[in-house]
Amino acid sequence: MHRANAIYPLTFTPVLRDYIWGGRRLATLYGRSLPPGAIAESWEISGHPAGSTAADAGWWAGRSLPEILAELGRDLVGEHADWSLARDRFPLLVKLLDANQDLSVQVHPDDTYALAHEGGELGKTEMWYVLHAEPGAELIHGLAGGVTAESLRAALAAGQVEKVLRRTPIGAGQAVSVPAGTVHALLRGVVVAEIQQNSDTTYRVHDWGRLAADGKPRALHVEKALEVIAFGQQPPAIVAPRPLHDCADLVRSELARNRYFVVERVTLARGQEFTGVCDGSTLEIWGCVAGEAVVVWAGGSVSLPAIRYALLPAILGEFTVSASAMATCLRVYLPADAPAE
Repeated sequence: MHRANAIYPLTFTPVLRDYIWGGRRLATLYGRSLPPGAIAESWEISGHPAGSTAADAGWWAGRSLPEILAELGRDLVGEHADWSLARDRFPLLVKLLDANQDLSVQVHPDDTYALAHEGGELGKTEMWYVLHAEPGAELIHGLAGGVTAESLRAALAAGQVEKVLRRTPIGAGQAVSVPAGTVHALLRGVVVAEIQQNSDTTYRVHDWGRLAADGKPRALHVEKALEVIAFGQQPPAIVAPRPLHDCADLVRSELARNRYFVVERVTLARGQEFTGVCDGSTLEIWGCVAGEAVVVWAGGSVSLPAIRYALLPAILGEFTVSASAMATCLRVYLPADAPAE
């Protein structure tokens, strides 16, 4: 491996998922080339065994993200990811989701529960950035006040679960934090970008009585869900972005910060630049979600039309993100206080 050729912003071929609730909006809204049928999820950057993405250009073209991680290690993910490297795992998973139908009502466990019950899989804290929302769109985000494990079990048995769920109106450009233990569901008419822990552990609580392609109901995981739901803890409301930098041509705000990742929104006027440096502490993931941006570093440039992501290795060095047209980007990195394992 020639190190100078191996360190550059990585782009990937997405892995597509055809779950029954998906649609075609990744093609109609964003020009994605899709196979026939419903496409529910596009895993944009993934090192998960259920669907690892492969680099699509440069030295690593055709190599999967786990393979690249095995070669580069900390040079790829940074010192803040040592907890993840200890498990030989890439720390994050980045997706696009097209909710053409309601998703199941579900909950994700935290690390402690998942490690004990899911064969070494991690828990799942995530956040959504809403790319598209039809008029009147909502999501389920938490339980109604006062709901307990007993009252939720009773509502499920009586077919009245909707009475104990908290619905929240949602619009494009909003962000939603979904900590582990939060009952939630994307509902029809919404397309989101999802940033999450590298985990595929989901416990379904309710699936609206629908049948899978084989004519049978999809599996539910009510008992595990009841063990991990954070009863009595309401999730945060729709995120109020925290301003970091605000001028006419460059606006930065923080949308999410937890033990696993930080997400910022960076809006650039045409011709404006954000200058950063990958100094070895953390990777950065940049995704253009509106307009068009270009990532420039010492070795060249990578174009990011909406919606496309690039993974910047932790030792990339100085870089700029410039807007070839007015652009809105999501910037993701790992916090210094990431969990120590």
